Amino acid sequence: MRIFGNRILVLADRPCLAGAILLTLLASAPLLGFEQTIGEIKKYAPKVFIDCHRCDMNYIRTEIPFVNYVRNPQEADIHVLVTEQTTGGGGREYTLTFIGLGRFADLKNTLTYYSNRVDTEDEMRKGLVQILKLGLAPYVARTPMAKFVNFSVSRQVTTAPPEDAWNYWVFNLSTRLRARSEQTQKSASVSGSASVSRVTPASKFRVSAWADYESVHVSYEDTDYRSSSTEKSLESLYVRSVDDHWSVGGYVNWSASTYSNVAFSLAVMPAVEFDLFPYSESTRRQLRFLYTVGFSRVRYIDETIYDRTAQSLWRQGLSVTLEFVEPWGSGEISLEGSNFFHDFSKNRLVTDGEIYLRIFRGLSLNVDARYSLVRDQLNIAKGDATLDEILLQRRELASNYRMSLSIGLSYSFGSVYSNIVNPRFGSSHTFDSMHF
Repeated sequence: MRIFGNRILVLADRPCLAGAILLTLLASAPLLGFEQTIGEIKKYAPKVFIDCHRCDMNYIRTEIPFVNYVRNPQEADIHVLVTEQTTGGGGREYTLTFIGLGRFADLKNTLTYYSNRVDTEDEMRKGLVQILKLGLAPYVARTPMAKFVNFSVSRQVTTAPPEDAWNYWVFNLSTRLRARSEQTQKSASVSGSASVSRVTPASKFRVSAWADYESVHVSYEDTDYRSSSTEKSLESLYVRSVDDHWSVGGYVNWSASTYSNVAFSLAVMPAVEFDLFPYSESTRRQLRFLYTVGFSRVRYIDETIYDRTAQSLWRQGLSVTLEFVEPWGSGEISLEGSNFFHDFSKNRLVTDGEIYLRIFRGLSLNVDARYSLVRDQLNIAKGDATLDEILLQRRELASNYRMSLSIGLSYSFGSVYSNIVNPRFGSSHTFDSMHF
């Protein structure tokens, strides 16, 4: 089943979801004794764990009161796994996988919701709630709670794609002005970007431009440090689908950066990609192999440590990326290597990973790490950097490696239920505006 804005397209493969099912509590139920009766019966309602990082859980609990919400998947009868990715029109595709556990182990289904680029947060959460109601319907139907829920089927909607006056072309413009001031330091920056894209099942095309200017002024012990930086880029991407595993395409990139000592850089990089899993499963798992090879012409602002003011370069790169989203956790791990053809010792190896694991009930582990072996800094300017450039990070410095690491553990225990909604005093639990 798919929803475009307020329209529903039914693509489910199970009889109970053959139509667009509208779930509502019985408005005609007798009021006398209703509160006591439904309160008793709700003890037997399905226990649901919503596995979603950006869902409005307070809204979901309020709009879907006919199930019990639990905080840990180990306590659940139904594990709802919500994954998402960006659509060609700038909206989001949400894939909801309903996994029955225990007494519902034979019930599994996957539904999809599409939000539009111009949808508000309220419209998106309403769409997700509607899909959740539809997906939970078969489970509720097996419990005593079903007597308090009404199922009705709306008229069938065609699965033909909607007419698009823009023929899938999407345009974006943005600008931002930032300023910050303290007694000893001031900074200001202005940036802007523009993009045009067209995404269809057969191809993807995107052109984007970006520019940023930043100025910093720091006063320390009667000494003023002033610095500014400028970065600009124009890049395009074209990808053609070959089949459900192969894609071909390429990149074209123009850029300039005072930080990187680049006055002009133009690169053309053809590419080919193979995904071990079908692209149709991309929201749940991907294992992509991407190879690029191409030519670039670079002109430097200052002479480099290799006595160059400009050069032409051939380069190749290979990356392997694994992405997965499962009930027990999610993660993305990648390994990328590249080198210049004129000197294979000028190369770079980057490994990057983020993993979120549920170790056991209530205990979760999150690891985010990145490590780079850097041996390809052909752009480093000759001569020593000034104190201003070092302190204000206005010049790229030579380095053999770069790394970052964060590890987090979280443990929660107590009541397994999370049905209650109480918005008083907000939900952030911070006291940033209070000083003691």
